[in-house]
Amino acid sequence: MTEQPFKRPSWHEYFMGICDLVALRSTCTRRKVGAVLVKEKRILCSGYNGAPSKVPHCSETGCLRARLNVPSGEKHELCRGVHAEQNAIIQAAYHGIRVNGSYLYCTNQPCSICAKMIINAGIRIVYYKDGYDDPLALDMFDKARVELVRLEL
Repeated sequence: MTEQPFKRPSWHEYFMGICDLVALRSTCTRRKVGAVLVKEKRILCSGYNGAPSKVPHCSETGCLRARLNVPSGEKHELCRGVHAEQNAIIQAAYHGIRVNGSYLYCTNQPCSICAKMIINAGIRIVYYKDGYDDPLALDMFDKARVELVRLEL
């Protein structure tokens, strides 16, 4: 009997797989998103989309955006959730972890609000799996020279 060779995941597969696992904690009823901040092949912090601490989650209260018929990508302020990318950056700050020069892996392309935070946090590269229609985010990443890489895994 011949043993099958073990296929070790690439670093991109590994970190994106962790993003997928982190996204399972999401309490958003519209989109499950996970994010992982990485530096020198080490995980710094993770985040998923959901309501702030001590605030009821959309999975409990229902989606405000759905009730108001807000289209995806518009009026981000009409949401009780914090985006996965934001939560990863916030958790790093909360725990005193420097993210300058790190990479962000995310299940989805960041929106323009997250792009601003990513740029100012000094994150150099964003790897993502699924697209998100936000031309402003793309423009800001380009101007700030933050590399945006879609992974086809």
